Amino acid sequence: MDVRYEVVRDGDIEQCRELCDELMAFQKSKATIEPERFDTMSFDTRMRRSYDAALERYVVVAKDRGVPVGYAFATVESLDSLSGPPFYLLPRTGLPPRIGCLSNLYLRASYRGTGIGSRLFDMSMRWLESFDDVPLTYVFISNGNHDAYDFYLRRGFAYSHDVLGGFIIAACRRKGTA
Repeated sequence: MDVRYEVVRDGDIEQCRELCDELMAFQKSKATIEPERFDTMSFDTRMRRSYDAALERYVVVAKDRGVPVGYAFATVESLDSLSGPPFYLLPRTGLPPRIGCLSNLYLRASYRGTGIGSRLFDMSMRWLESFDDVPLTYVFISNGNHDAYDFYLRRGFAYSHDVLGGFIIAACRRKGTA
């Protein structure tokens, strides 16, 4: 294994298309609530749309011998401009004007347990925490993905609320929490 991490600086997120579509299929396979919702979710409807709409964006891709095997996608969003699920369901009181979101973190199965996912997470959180005006970061975890939920809890996230009747679990982390 010869894994390198590349931060996308030129907007070329197309290299994440296959991985993002795998993530949607993986989430569907784990879902216990309305798995059919994932049938309309893809790179174009999730990552591309979020990437294009975000105030700030960060994508890091893990590559083994040049082949993408995992990625993380994070954004900074304005509370005033948030739209669409799960963002429009965030409570509007008590939140800062800008929030962070770890939108996607995915690693192919054969690479899990190697520390690559933790590295992608750490790189993304360092980027998110570099913004002085972004004290909160949210992650939205698909129902049934207990391993992902536990991963985030071990890294300082705490349950916030259910979205769409439990289809998604929102968790948040205050800046500086590890």
